[in-house]
Amino acid sequence: MIQRKIQKIIKVILIAMIAVAVFGFLVKGLWNWLIPAIFPVHTITFWQAVGLLVLSKILFGGFRGGPGRGMHWRGRMREKWAQMSPEEREKFSSGMRGRFGRRQCWPDAGKAESQL
Repeated sequence: MIQRKIQKIIKVILIAMIAVAVFGFLVKGLWNWLIPAIFPVHTITFWQAVGLLVLSKILFGGFRGGPGRGMHWRGRMREKWAQMSPEEREKFSSGMRGRFGRRQCWPDAGKAESQL
């Protein structure tokens, strides 16, 4: 059991190192091919390319992960919506309309009420 976890950790570390190396060399190659030809700047090293990757991740991607992750609140909200009575749903919908205008606050709100 412990040996499997260690093997898994080693695999993840190796895959991460390979990904950093591949993306670092890609960024370095693209930068050194394009940017000095367009702008009067110097070429960069591998480690500067890795630094650019990290900087761009911080500035543009954050550390949350990819699209769709961190959306666990949707599943919880669907469960809560399913457990609400029609009166509670209407109260919730009217509260959301008051805050966000006349658009529908929950995608299947009308469908759920018409089925009752």
